[in-house]
Amino acid sequence: MDAEMTMMERAECLALLADQQVGRVVHGGGPLPAVVPVTYALDGEDVLLRTLASSQLAAAVGRVVAFEVDEVEPALRAGWSVVLQGRLERVTGPEQAERAERLVEAWAPGPRDLLLRVRPTLVSGRRIRPATGARARTG
Repeated sequence: MDAEMTMMERAECLALLADQQVGRVVHGGGPLPAVVPVTYALDGEDVLLRTLASSQLAAAVGRVVAFEVDEVEPALRAGWSVVLQGRLERVTGPEQAERAERLVEAWAPGPRDLLLRVRPTLVSGRRIRPATGARARTG
């Protein structure tokens, strides 16, 4: 089946991220890269998340990480993926912490009292969909 792949502009990538709640943080906090699923909220261009102070992510504070979100429709062979890269930082200051606490809801059980942000330096995305006139796969 023919497909069309397009690169997305930064604004479209951020709009897609704003509509989602779950993504993946990729970091090199050990001998091998780690991928950690997280719930998040977008605040402007910053990705906000909550975690345990003893978590893998807490150990990655100060490092450059990748953050990825995607949505796929297998029956249509269509979807999109957005990746941003930036430094993982602690949320500091009472106003910023209060805002982050309001915006980010952790799904995992237990207290997630460490508030983090990824400030993106690079944002990229791509979308794939069937070529114009192509039919969805059936069967």
